[in-house]
Amino acid sequence: MNTMAKKDYYEVLGLSKGASADDIKKAYRKTAMKYHPDRNPDDKQAEEKFKEAAEAYEVLSDADKKARYDRYGHAGVDPNGGFSGRGGMTMDDIFSQFGDIFGDGGSPFESFFGGSRRSSTQRGQKGSNLRIKVSLSLEEIESGVTKKIKVKKQTTCKNCSGSGAKDSSSVKTCGTCGGSGYVRQVRSTFLGQMQTTTVCPGCSGSGKTITATCNSCRGEGRVADSETIEIEIPAGVEEGMQLSMRGKGNAGKNGGPNGDLLINIEEKVHPHFSRDGKNIVYDLFLNFADAALGTNVEVPTLSGKVKIKVPSGTQAGKIFRLRGKGLPSVQSYGKGDQLINVNIWTPKKLNDEEKAILEQIRTLPNFQPNPGKAEKGFFERMKDYFN
Repeated sequence: MNTMAKKDYYEVLGLSKGASADDIKKAYRKTAMKYHPDRNPDDKQAEEKFKEAAEAYEVLSDADKKARYDRYGHAGVDPNGGFSGRGGMTMDDIFSQFGDIFGDGGSPFESFFGGSRRSSTQRGQKGSNLRIKVSLSLEEIESGVTKKIKVKKQTTCKNCSGSGAKDSSSVKTCGTCGGSGYVRQVRSTFLGQMQTTTVCPGCSGSGKTITATCNSCRGEGRVADSETIEIEIPAGVEEGMQLSMRGKGNAGKNGGPNGDLLINIEEKVHPHFSRDGKNIVYDLFLNFADAALGTNVEVPTLSGKVKIKVPSGTQAGKIFRLRGKGLPSVQSYGKGDQLINVNIWTPKKLNDEEKAILEQIRTLPNFQPNPGKAEKGFFERMKDYFN
């Protein structure tokens, strides 16, 4: 889904940006109730609004994802940009992932409406998330890069295809729930008797029990292994940013869904540049003669070397700007600039001849400091730097 076409997640749930976790949960429940498929049969528009609400809640209910969304907007959680999010979320995804919002952990349909419809997919325990660090050079950040990383993780057992059973004859229908994965409970409250549905304790919601376990995974459906994962990292990422790849974490137990792979970005120290947001900064050192007389010098950029003209009378602290030679941003168009900070190199050792030359010029009129209005101080230079 194009992030430019998406509605603001807070707007979808009818919230302001500073909403608390409780406010977000209540707003999602209210919105989901309003647009629930059972209340709006064959209404595609209501179904889309139901999915929008679920996607908004999936991001705003997670502290890490909410922080990225608050900072970067949809680009911070868009799966097409390498971030987490649930573009293409199915109804089964919604009902299986957000059952806790609709009742006591059971089927949302039964908790809301007393119906019998269930998710068509009944799974085991979801796998845990994995975290890795990826170090990038500024050149890789400038263009974006694809990395192949070997990750140690739990993978689906090939011997039993994740079922945890020795063979097909070792899997039977759960006797507690009759294969449904859920059991009904009737409780007495001050409002009268209330019927709720909970995950079956006998099969953990799978609807199946195993009579003989797989010899390779000992019934878990997963084994310790490693996988080489191809990670597409978008241009413009920053130190500390977290990307997510859905389903690339540890394998689930007994056929459950995989966890996610969380990628934390680190920036390598560059030999020439430092970073300031989208701009990169380069320190240029000139000798006194070149600064006084003017010269042409070659400076490095992320895309190769370029020549710049240094006019005569250039002062220490002068900043030259190379437009568009900085870094892109993950959430907007255009690139930053390369800022070239001029430093005048003062020699630390002098021979007799050099000392004699400097003694001759040190008292000449044009070598006496005489700053005018055109000579900007430190704070004025900083103001120009950020404008």
